[in-house]
Amino acid sequence: MQLTFTKRDGKTDDLTIVRSDGSRERIAAPKQGILPHDMIHYAVECALPVPGFLSMIAAGHPIAFAAMESEPTVEAVERLVETMQAEMWSGRASTTDLVTLYEQTCAARGHASVPVTEAHIAVIRTKIDALTAQWTALRANASLTPDFLPRPLAAG
Repeated sequence: MQLTFTKRDGKTDDLTIVRSDGSRERIAAPKQGILPHDMIHYAVECALPVPGFLSMIAAGHPIAFAAMESEPTVEAVERLVETMQAEMWSGRASTTDLVTLYEQTCAARGHASVPVTEAHIAVIRTKIDALTAQWTALRANASLTPDFLPRPLAAG
């Protein structure tokens, strides 16, 4: 699956998704002062061995369906994306504190977390840092196009 994130001048940026079957969907992403939300999904989902929102899209679910999906792992991945966003807004926390916040957020929402290791967090942070540098350097109407190819870490 190909993801094309396009930086715009207005209040939203764009994400265009092209699935392996050639079908396309577009998402308008409200600007939030950091990376677009779905770019953070990309960073998180490339590091974890469980499905999330983008995995649902890659499997052929329409965006509206995937956004409403109540699969436990999809919900848990969404909480990790939100936790990583919070860290981007407030500053880097210790890995232990970040994972604890993630687990508490899942519990508060009434679902289990997925196992997240220090290695997962390191991979996610490295990817977010690289994407942030690339995104910040883009001018309006320029794009980043990473392929969505999850690379799950070995368990442990």
